[in-house]
Amino acid sequence: MKANIHPEMKEVTVTCACGASFKTMSTKDHIEVEVCSECHPFYTGKQGKATKAGKIEKFNRKYNIKEEEK
Repeated sequence: MKANIHPEMKEVTVTCACGASFKTMSTKDHIEVEVCSECHPFYTGKQGKATKAGKIEKFNRKYNIKEEEK
């Protein structure tokens, strides 16, 4: 590696819009994010499950398929 061409790494604080913060290494002075692992629905378990039934019903309505025709 060449000397004196790489940016300086320093410890910075990452702050989320929800108020959570943590420290990491970066070349920036401060990092602000909108979503973190503390408030993201996937990590908190609040994410809704997608249902296939809804997609099938939407398809049937789009092509005007009645339940008794199947």
